[in-house]
Amino acid sequence: MQGMSLIVKNTTRLVAGFIALFGIYIVLYGHVSPGGGFAGGCILAGALVLIVLAFGEEYSRRVLPHGIAKTSDCLGALAFLLVAIAGYMAGGFFVNFLDRGEACTLFSAGTVPISNLAIGVKVGAGLFSVFLALAMFRRSGERGAGGLLSPRSAAHNGDES
Repeated sequence: MQGMSLIVKNTTRLVAGFIALFGIYIVLYGHVSPGGGFAGGCILAGALVLIVLAFGEEYSRRVLPHGIAKTSDCLGALAFLLVAIAGYMAGGFFVNFLDRGEACTLFSAGTVPISNLAIGVKVGAGLFSVFLALAMFRRSGERGAGGLLSPRSAAHNGDES
């Protein structure tokens, strides 16, 4: 059995979707209320990390493969850069080239929601990739692979710490 106990898995099934939905809300309404791309991306990554911790690595690879996370990370950065370049072509770096709608609505800030969305994708995918990389690094260190000394091999070399 992979992951944690049945109670943790059932609780994760219940709350992970709500956490992800809250992260999306924070990303989309970050220009109207406190929040934005970075905060929402951290919350989205937290939902994915919760799934990995509760269900194990194999299950999480089916939910969001590492390749998709890396691609999303790159696409978020590219989208942010494209917003900046499009603003530059409209008259100056990061110039708001979209029409501003009615105040305090979702489409009321021109390019800011697009930038928040790009940053949210970048941060969420990036933090999740960092978590997966650290988890793989830890696991390879426990096995003594990758040039790292495991506690057992360090004892054989006389390098106890």
